[in-house]
Amino acid sequence: MKFGLSDVEGRVLHGLLEEASGDIVIRLDRHGFIVHATANIADLGLDCSAALLLPHITDLAERDHAAFVSAHVATALAGRTQGGWIEFPVAAIPTTRDAGHETRHVAQCPRWYALSLRPMFDAAGAVEGALCLMRSIQQVRNLEGELHARTVTDPLTGLANRQAFCASLRRHLAKGGGQMIAVLAVDGMRALLMRYGQRAADEVLWGFAKFLETMASPAHEVAQLDGERFGVLLPEMTSRHAREWAVDVVQTFSALAAPTSAKALQLTASAGVARVECTVDWTLREAELGLVLARAGGGRQVGVSGHRRAA
Repeated sequence: MKFGLSDVEGRVLHGLLEEASGDIVIRLDRHGFIVHATANIADLGLDCSAALLLPHITDLAERDHAAFVSAHVATALAGRTQGGWIEFPVAAIPTTRDAGHETRHVAQCPRWYALSLRPMFDAAGAVEGALCLMRSIQQVRNLEGELHARTVTDPLTGLANRQAFCASLRRHLAKGGGQMIAVLAVDGMRALLMRYGQRAADEVLWGFAKFLETMASPAHEVAQLDGERFGVLLPEMTSRHAREWAVDVVQTFSALAAPTSAKALQLTASAGVARVECTVDWTLREAELGLVLARAGGGRQVGVSGHRRAA
């Protein structure tokens, strides 16, 4: 007795497995055009049954990745089997949303898929097409994005950390540098920590971080360099304008944090300003030296390395 599935039963089972896994099975002709695809390709906004012209496999990829996908497919259609998967974002299909009497087009975020291909041969051994498997990896991409965000973000303030700030400085230096940066800190943080504890110190740092975000423009980059120092990249600012901005930050913070009683804590801030030049270490050292000079002068000042101060 023979046990097994008929062709029809096999196709039905194959279809059920595809729907359960979410994978999209695609058959290409020898030129890379889609001649057959499982029904769930509609998730990508493509309806092969209604298409007058056969879509090409590269039509699924975003424009910037189309050439990469095309080269991979061409290799498979040349009869050279490739192991592994390639990853690319599918082209975002705009959807429509009815807002009252007005229909608006809403662009969707790119979704990432992995693609695997195997060439198909005819009886004579010539390539007649390829069989493709597309699998969504958006969840993996989202997790990778979250992990990356955690590695470059300070957990207390939510700002970029020193690693991310230094990477940004390296990019600017690679283009010639010349921008201005400021390194700022709340004065007397060590004394505040010893007197009121870590929780109070964290609250002050969090509040100062939010204050800096408010004082910064969208073009500025704000980061927490360590436990008490913050860095701000000030592109398209002259040295004079950068010092004026830092002075405004220091004075505004002191005014907002002014004690309401004689027993209340007086919070002030100081800053150092420097130009992005030479190396990342040189730039940060110059700015932090300015901060040291400002604090040596009693705090609530803006210092510039070279024993020049602006207050």
